[in-house]
Amino acid sequence: MKKEFKIIKKEVMHDGFFSLNKYQVQHTLFAGGWSEVLTRELFERGNCVAVLLYDPEKDKVVIIEQFRLGPIDEPKSAWMLEIVAGIIDAGETAEQVAYRESEEEAGCVVKKMHFINEFYTSPGGASEKISLFYGEVNSDDIGGLHGLAHEHEDILVKTVSSEEAYQMIEDGRIESAIPIIAIQWLALNKHHLPV
Repeated sequence: MKKEFKIIKKEVMHDGFFSLNKYQVQHTLFAGGWSEVLTRELFERGNCVAVLLYDPEKDKVVIIEQFRLGPIDEPKSAWMLEIVAGIIDAGETAEQVAYRESEEEAGCVVKKMHFINEFYTSPGGASEKISLFYGEVNSDDIGGLHGLAHEHEDILVKTVSSEEAYQMIEDGRIESAIPIIAIQWLALNKHHLPV
């Protein structure tokens, strides 16, 4: 089967900090032929980077906490436990953003940065693709309040053991997919991390 699709029409619904576009598309079917014309909205925010900051000598994970609008209907969840992340701006590589965001959001100087994987966060309705990294850090002086004032960031940074980070997933304190993926990766790989 030849996999093809056609964009029949694209309409900009909103163009602000994020974009929302409406598409009319058709795609080939596994059984042959073409689908009907489908109308779908696509949330377009650009591609992002996330960094699991980890101290392998002390077995400490860097966790950040900040206000997020997504869970606005669940006020207890509006302050989310996450890992460092940021948008890739024009002219930047994913690795450059990983280093920059580690310093801006958590005050961390990364010794070595290792690429883990790339994945779409919600491909049914969002274009965002995440490049996930593991950043090796020394956790001795990590903590406190961080973030850029001109970006209105208010970020609380702390370190926890990798075991506690995993427990935060198990007991529902971490509800965001990106840190869940990263911490589960660490649980599977921490005994043979890249050097």
